[in-house]
Amino acid sequence: MQVTEHIASLSEEGRLLAAAAEQAGPGASVPTCPGWQIRHLLRHTGMVHRWAAAFVTEGHTAYQPDGGEPDLDGAELLAWFREGHGHLVRSLEEAPADLECWTFLPAPSPLAFWSRRQLNETTVHRVDAESALGGPLTPVSADRAVDGIDELLTGFHARPKSRVRSDKPRTLRVRAVDTAATWTVRISEDPPQTVRTAGDDGTEDVDCELSGTAEGLCLTLWNRLPLTAVTLRGDRAVARLWTDNSAVTW
Repeated sequence: MQVTEHIASLSEEGRLLAAAAEQAGPGASVPTCPGWQIRHLLRHTGMVHRWAAAFVTEGHTAYQPDGGEPDLDGAELLAWFREGHGHLVRSLEEAPADLECWTFLPAPSPLAFWSRRQLNETTVHRVDAESALGGPLTPVSADRAVDGIDELLTGFHARPKSRVRSDKPRTLRVRAVDTAATWTVRISEDPPQTVRTAGDDGTEDVDCELSGTAEGLCLTLWNRLPLTAVTLRGDRAVARLWTDNSAVTW
């Protein structure tokens, strides 16, 4: 996906998140984030938006801590969220292509990194907000879902801090049936190593395979849908190894 597409989608995802949060109300429980209510979701995501925008607008070349979550609630909190989201979108739209600032995952450029990261962040939390309503989720297109899987498998879980580990080497295949994308994830005592191939190129024997639409796989791997949302073949313990240990943390 191109940077402009990421930013346009980020704008829409933030709007949808705010709309779902407003409809659900600040005290509604968020089933996909046990222990959270909508107010916690808005405070967290709004904080992340402001934190990311600061790197883009101020050009920090080293890590900077976030500004913390606000002691706001109700309509005031929702307005604060919308203001921060709008500021993030405008910051990315107005940033130069040769922007230089700190990033924490491989990317073609800092602008490409922050546009993609904040789109995927906001999409996942939009799903959280909509889950509080108990109705259908707004669809995620296949290309965006593939991008979300890529970022998770080849970005976040390639880092040393990934907790997806196994004393006994295991292999997990992730196959998106509505695209040409297949990922092979090798799990060991070290951080997982993931290779993406096209379609049926991933034909080697594996311990477990998860297959389904790109959207279903993306939301399952990000722990927003249960394993029953996709088709599982092989050793279920390998899939549980992922779902029990893959939550993204700093």
